[in-house]
Parts: sequence; structure tokens; C-alpha cells
Amino acid sequence: MIFLDYQSTSPLDPRVVEKMQPYMTRWFGNPHSEHIFGWKSAEAIDKAQELIALTIGAEPSEILFTSGATESNNLAIQGILRNNKSKAKHLLTTSIEHKCVLNTALAMRKYGCLVDMVPVGKNGIVDVEKIESALNKDSIMVSVMFVNNEIGTIQPIKEIGELCSKKGITFHVDAAQAIGKVPINVKEMKIDLLSISGHKVYGPKGIGALYVSHHYSSKIEPIIFGGAQQNNLRAGTVPAFLCTGLGEACRIADEEMEKDREHNLLLRDTLIGKLHTHFPDLVINGDLNQRIPGNLNIQLPGVDSDALVTALQDKVAFSTGAACNAGIVEPSYVLAALGLNIDEINSSIRLGYGRFTSIEEVNRAIDLISEKAIQVRNCVTSPNV
Repeated sequence: MIFLDYQSTSPLDPRVVEKMQPYMTRWFGNPHSEHIFGWKSAEAIDKAQELIALTIGAEPSEILFTSGATESNNLAIQGILRNNKSKAKHLLTTSIEHKCVLNTALAMRKYGCLVDMVPVGKNGIVDVEKIESALNKDSIMVSVMFVNNEIGTIQPIKEIGELCSKKGITFHVDAAQAIGKVPINVKEMKIDLLSISGHKVYGPKGIGALYVSHHYSSKIEPIIFGGAQQNNLRAGTVPAFLCTGLGEACRIADEEMEKDREHNLLLRDTLIGKLHTHFPDLVINGDLNQRIPGNLNIQLPGVDSDALVTALQDKVAFSTGAACNAGIVEPSYVLAALGLNIDEINSSIRLGYGRFTSIEEVNRAIDLISEKAIQVRNCVTSPNV
């Protein structure tokens, strides 16, 4: 099997597993207990906060652990909007956000919140001027993802952050697909809240983090209630082994960002070049330059992408869209937002690769995908064959 679905999840880095091991076996204590087992776990959590904070230019005390980016996004959006007591509330986001942002935003309507979604251009990037023109006197929050999970495009986060800061509007960023892939400094980018996911950065599943600026620690309402853990913002026993994994994953990703980038550029250029020889009419979805190199979303005109993925599911793992939409039979709303028609969407595939993908695997995958795609295309053009 060749794994080319890194946007859905990434493999655990062995170095991360090694760091986690002691807190799953020897130092397994509850970090909130007053004995050596608890103290060791608490120390590990403090260290993880330091490592994550260094990765994004924050303070360790501004890092809050969650179960993943979905919870982080929910806490950021619900926490700010529900805490705001004004009757008129306005949330601005984009049309290509992750479902956990879009659906959370829509759910806030029951609390009297008005929600607007700014369209993106054909290149998959939002125009900052369109965001500015969509803001009004009731605008409380802007939520924009750093890197899109389907097409890998990078949004102008610093410019949006400066706009929000100037207008006194809370700025939330979903950085699940960005952490370790693009430089992030929450202070310089004027980001108030930032969501992170462990399993998108070679860390474990079931752990994430939310950066909460010191200025917002008293302005966010919890959505999980129980004990007083994490300054009363997120109840529940904090899992030291998972926190350690996320911290180590962030440390490695930050240190090896340029190395990973160069590796992914080599893989991407190989994929584009060799696939183009088989499919001269190949189309790349989203801006090719303003995107992370570990994502390639392409159209193979005349090829049914679902049939292609199914035909190769025991040889090459890739997808037609986001894993969050699994089981939902509908065209990709992200690709539709770019202006693609139904045929173009249905012929699109997403290839994700990364640190542990070899050039040999990519070359083999190109052969398999090209061979099967030609067969699928021929079946459509010659249904009686």
C-alpha cells in the first residue's frame, strides 16, 4: 500500500512515539494528583505547552489542550460568541472552511448570531478587501483557516489579522493543516485564537490545542463543564502522553519545516510532471504557488474520480475530497466554491504526501493511477467495450 492521503491524517513519527512511551507505561499518573506520578505527568504537560508555544510564537500559558481541532474550533467560536452579551452579533468566515467551522458558525444562529461567508476566488484564496467590505458595526469575530484541507491554498492571514486588530474584532484561525508547514507567529499575525490538531502534524489522534491570547482568557466561555482543569476553560483530565506527543510533533515539524518543504516540492514536481505526460489536459485546482507543497488537488478530465479511488483502494490510498465528508454523497463544496462545474468536480482527486513518502512510492503511484485512470476513462468513452 502507498499512502497519499496526508491531509486526512499523517503517520505517527517514531520519535513522537518514543517520547510518549514513558507516559503510557511508567509515569501514567493523573497530572492533577499530588504525588510523584502526578507531578511527572504535570511536568510533561508543561513541557508540551512550551514546545507548542515556541512553534507559534506564543506563551506556554496561552496553550489550552483539547481533543483535536474540531473541539478547538468549537471552543473558539462558541466560547467567544456565547460569552458576548450583546444582542447583535455578526460572525464572518469563508465559503471553504472545514465543516467543523461552518457547522459551528451556523449553529450559533440560535444564539442570535448572524453568519456571513465570504466567497474565494478561482484560485482558492480570499480577497482581504472582500472581508473588509463584509464587516459591519455588529461584527464580533472573523474565522479563517490558514491552509485549506482539500486544495492546500494558503490564506493571507497576516493581512486579515491586521484588519481585525485595527477594527477591534476577534480573529480566529484554524491552523490544523498549517502547523509545521508554514511559519506561524500569532503575535505578529495578530491572531487571537488558533486551533491545532495532533494527527495532521505526525502526532497522535485525539489531541489538539487552542491558543488563547492572554487578552481573551476571560472572554471565552467553556463548552465542556466539570472540574477546574486548565483554568476552568476545559474540564477533564489532561492526557500527559497525548500532550507529550503533540508537543514533540510540533518541535520536530518546526525544526524540519524547510527540509519537509523541499522533500514535498520534489514529490509534487514529480507527480505533476509525470502525470502530465499521461494526461496533457490535467488541471490543478487552486493556486499552485500560494499553497503547501504537500497537497496536489487535480482534475483528470473524463475520469470518474470515485471509480478511480475505488479501483485502487487496495494499492494506493488517496481521496476525492475531505475525510470530514465521508459518507456524504454530494459534490465537494470547496471545489464548487472555486467555480468548478459538476463534471470538473467529479473528475478531481486529492493527493497528499509528506515526510515518510518516498520518491519510489510516488513513481509507483503515478504508474498505477495513470494506468487505472486511462481504463476508467476508456470505459466511459466506450461503454460497450
